[in-house]
Amino acid sequence: MKTLYVSDLDGTLLRSDETISQYTGEVMNRLTEQGMLFSYATARSYVTSKKVTKSIDAKIPLIVYNGALVIDNVTGQVLLSNFFGPEVKEVLDELIKNDIYPIVYAYIDGIEKFSYLEDQCTRGMTAFLNTRKGDERTNVVADEKQLYQGDIFYVTCIDEEEKLKPLYEKYKDKYHCVFERDIYTKEQWFEIMPANASKANAIRQLKEYLGCNKLVVFGDGKNDIDMFEMADECYAVENAVDELKALATKVIAGNNEDAVAKWLEKNYGGSK
Repeated sequence: MKTLYVSDLDGTLLRSDETISQYTGEVMNRLTEQGMLFSYATARSYVTSKKVTKSIDAKIPLIVYNGALVIDNVTGQVLLSNFFGPEVKEVLDELIKNDIYPIVYAYIDGIEKFSYLEDQCTRGMTAFLNTRKGDERTNVVADEKQLYQGDIFYVTCIDEEEKLKPLYEKYKDKYHCVFERDIYTKEQWFEIMPANASKANAIRQLKEYLGCNKLVVFGDGKNDIDMFEMADECYAVENAVDELKALATKVIAGNNEDAVAKWLEKNYGGSK
């Protein structure tokens, strides 16, 4: 039986300081050298996920932006993309009408960019963008119209819960939406993706691409629910939200205790 192992990053494979321990790095590299098919599925971009996982040498496609893109970890080539159609204009119109100015991720002339209006940034947006200083994807725009440019695949809003909640309720059944507080800053996030952009859909495609017939996943947050529901085995770390623990095959140790690497070291058999 050929098994694909997929882990979330933040709060799961990563420790609370957004790092991977030396132990986890060594275990993951040793097992992948033995033939383990491992990937991660994250809300992060390819750029930032590569930075925090630089000690792991996984040579298969990686699932980023909650499944909006699947990118080859060796070449950086986009293998699978889920873009919005013209309907995203209505979403952006509605957000701006409600005084919500998002960070918009798009491919503009074939180059990945995230666009935002600097003078409309909330405290939470500013804190997030400060962690992306120097990022070549940064695209500060001069007016609202420029937020609409390019092939859009991800829209992020960081604002007050009472402002974002009505829009989440409006769009949650039409698009793939994530509404939760950031595990580091505790700021309220509302993320909107095309309906077919999800960790589960991207994993399904990756599983077929690699010819795997079994799926084992690890996670901690609400945005991991869809991949838990499709997995043969699913393991929630101790620090996971209760909704995910309720779906788990088993609850393992916490992310600060190298839980994923310890489980894999104990359970990966080489021929699985």
